[in-house]
Amino acid sequence: MTLKAALPGRSIRSILSNLSILLGVALLAAACGSSDSADDASGTITVYSGRGEDLIQPVLDAFEEETGITIDVRYGNSADMALQIDTEGDRSPADVYIGQSPGAVGFLDQQGLLAELPADTLSKVDGAYQASTGNWVGITGRVRVLVYNTDLVDPSELPDSVLDLTKPEFAGRVAVAPSNGSFQDFVTGMRGSLGDDTTADWLAAMASNNTPNYPKNGPIVDAVTRGEVEMGLVNHYYLLEFLEEDPSLPAANHIFAAGDIGSMLITSAAAVIGSSDNAGEAQQLIDFLLSADAQTLSANGEKEYPLIAGVNAPEGLAPLADLASVTVDLNELADGLTGTQKLIEDSGIIE
Repeated sequence: MTLKAALPGRSIRSILSNLSILLGVALLAAACGSSDSADDASGTITVYSGRGEDLIQPVLDAFEEETGITIDVRYGNSADMALQIDTEGDRSPADVYIGQSPGAVGFLDQQGLLAELPADTLSKVDGAYQASTGNWVGITGRVRVLVYNTDLVDPSELPDSVLDLTKPEFAGRVAVAPSNGSFQDFVTGMRGSLGDDTTADWLAAMASNNTPNYPKNGPIVDAVTRGEVEMGLVNHYYLLEFLEEDPSLPAANHIFAAGDIGSMLITSAAAVIGSSDNAGEAQQLIDFLLSADAQTLSANGEKEYPLIAGVNAPEGLAPLADLASVTVDLNELADGLTGTQKLIEDSGIIE
C-alpha cells in the first residue's frame, strides 16, 4: 500500500511539509534545551585553590549562599596547582585560581594564562597588592614573623633583623620550612631587595647554622609551643590560631624592626583563568573576595589582614598601616617557582 493510499485526502507534499515543520520545532526545542543546559553549567565554577580548605572554604561557602553559584573546589599546593593549569592550558577546567601567595599566580600571568581584571576590581586594593598587568589581585595579607617559645627565649635575645639569625648564638634554634610557598616568597622578596648574592649567602649561613627543617608553618608553631625548637620563621596568623584553641601556650610572635626584610608582607592572590567558559561568574567570585563581608570573614576566621579600606585587622593585631612591614614588588614573586627554588636547593638549607 502506498503512503497516499494509507492517508486519503492528504498529499505526500502536505505530509512532508508537516514533517518539516515538526522537525523544525524539534530542533528548536533541542536548541532551547542546550541553551538551558549552558545556563545551568554557568551556575557552577571550578576553583583551583592553593589555600587550605580550612582557610578559604568558609568564604567560598558564603559566596555560594549569596549568589546561588556552585563552586567545585580542587585543593592542593599553590605551585602544584599553578603548574597543573599551565600543563592543561586552554583545556583546563579551572575558572578561578586562588594562590597562597603572588608567586604562583604571577607564574600563570607570565605564561599568558590569566584574564585581565576590570579596573573597578583592581581599584579596591592598593596598587602594591596587585599585578602590574592587571591580571591578578591580592585578597588578604600576612606578615612574616619569628615565633618563639616564651619559656625558652628571653625577649632581649630576639634580633632586630632576620639577617642576624645566622649568628652562632642562634645555631640549631630557628626552624624554617624551605619547601613551603611562603618561605619561598620571602626568599624571592629578599632577592629583590638585597640581591641574589646576599640572599644566597644568608641561606648558606642558615644551612651551616644547623637550621631545623619542617614541611609547613603550622608544624613549626606546634614544635615551638612544645619546646621541640625554640624559634621559627612563619606567617603571623598561625600562632593566633594556636592561641585561640589554647591561650596558655608559651609562645609569642616577634616582628623584626621596621623596614627589615624579615617583616615582609605577603598577600594571597586570585585571578580569572583566561580560558574560562564562565568568566562572568568567575569575576563575581573575585569581587566577592574583595567585598567587606568576605574581608571581615577572612580577618575573623583566617586571622589575616584585610586589604580593602574600612575593614579592621584581626583582634590583637596592629592596623596594617601602623605595622611598618616591608612591602616588596609582588610581581617579582612570580620567579619563586624557578630561580628561588634553585637558590634554596643549592644553599644546602634543605635537610
